[in-house]
Amino acid sequence: QVQLVESGGSLVQPGGSLRLSCAASRSPLSFNAMGWYRQAPGKERESVASITTGGTTNYADSVKGRFTISRDDAKNTVYLQMNSLKPEDTAVYYCNARGRDSVYTLRNYWGQGTQVTVSS
Repeated sequence: QVQLVESGGSLVQPGGSLRLSCAASRSPLSFNAMGWYRQAPGKERESVASITTGGTTNYADSVKGRFTISRDDAKNTVYLQMNSLKPEDTAVYYCNARGRDSVYTLRNYWGQGTQVTVSS
């Protein structure tokens, strides 16, 4: 019943910017939190940024000051603005939503991922 669809990934030069979008099948306000993870080849999936229903945000140390997570509740969409991109940011980026289902079981939902490649 929950679908997350990422978009916006592409090839970008170092120092450039991208904005990723995550379109959800229901309001982000219906989740406890939403966020972005990324996974580079040979590495574990790691949390990049998250935002709670109340608007509290947090970021991985590696992206603080460069990335910003936000949401547009009217569009059921969460964004990740990425500035000053580095080659180390190259990864598949996944949208994540955390919430409880109809029987109050905590669930994690995932999008299909979008590729971000930072290279000259």
